[in-house]
Amino acid sequence: MNKIGLYFGSFNPIHIGHLLVATHIKEAANFDEIWFVVSPHNPFKQKNELADENHRINMAKFAIENIPYFKVEDIELHLPQPSYTHRTLEELVKRYPDYQFNIIIGEDNVAKLQEWKEIEWIKKHFYIIVYNRTNKTATKTVQNTLKYYELPLIDISSTEIRKRIQENKQFRFFVPDAVEQYITFHKLYS
Repeated sequence: MNKIGLYFGSFNPIHIGHLLVATHIKEAANFDEIWFVVSPHNPFKQKNELADENHRINMAKFAIENIPYFKVEDIELHLPQPSYTHRTLEELVKRYPDYQFNIIIGEDNVAKLQEWKEIEWIKKHFYIIVYNRTNKTATKTVQNTLKYYELPLIDISSTEIRKRIQENKQFRFFVPDAVEQYITFHKLYS
């Protein structure tokens, strides 16, 4: 049975921090693969803040090119919006019944879990892998469906990258080269 880590996100744009988190979680949790699930519209975010979903899919594909244990999953582009995790999980289980799926989230999202649609169903059927987002020791709720991992911190955010682009500042070392070229060519975020 393939153990898959589902790394959900807007990836607006995908950056080095995302890739480092995915690499560490893959190794720490002993996953076979990490799938980057690009969300066209997260219900907790304004859609007008997002680059076109096809651009975000393309950037993610360029970012993971030639990394065999990473995959970009565009399933949410074909589901009703906004994107709800339980719908995505139901569809993935239908398509891949022999895979074991696990959800990857940052610790800042744990407080919002109770706002997720069908969260009790999700917690009953899937592990939620939680990684640290700060140096502070988080209060870890002991629940058998939450597994916590401490990762080296990389203080990079998509928000910061977009801001740097808007201010005409260098963003080259925050994203993979192919993503930088894609953003520049398509004049995204400026």
